[in-house]
Amino acid sequence: MLGLKQVHHIAIIATDYAKSKAFYCDILGFTLQSEVYREARDSWKGDLALNGQYVIELFSFPFPPARPSRPEACGLRHLAFSVDDIDKAVAHLAAHGVQCEEIRIDPCTDKRFTFFTDPDGLPLELYQQ
Repeated sequence: MLGLKQVHHIAIIATDYAKSKAFYCDILGFTLQSEVYREARDSWKGDLALNGQYVIELFSFPFPPARPSRPEACGLRHLAFSVDDIDKAVAHLAAHGVQCEEIRIDPCTDKRFTFFTDPDGLPLELYQQ
């Protein structure tokens, strides 16, 4: 058996590293565990944690290609975060200038969810537990 245990991390490439780092840390509440500039690749790499758990590798690269379409391009469709109170979370995002779609109900679970985007248009989801 392969023995997978859990998702270790998600890698995200940003066009503006400082702007995306501020978005994920200052608005979404991640903490920066480590950060390094890789001169040979002209690239920043930041390790971001959520509630003490390493979750996201945030990269910058010069001139990364744009995402083909949202969200039905082949590959990662979106990244979802669970929250206890979706109304409070949406209000927090709105206070920081982040627009969310209308809150919807998942027809399979009857749970509330909404979508918003990061500074590069990566689709993100809030899902109320």
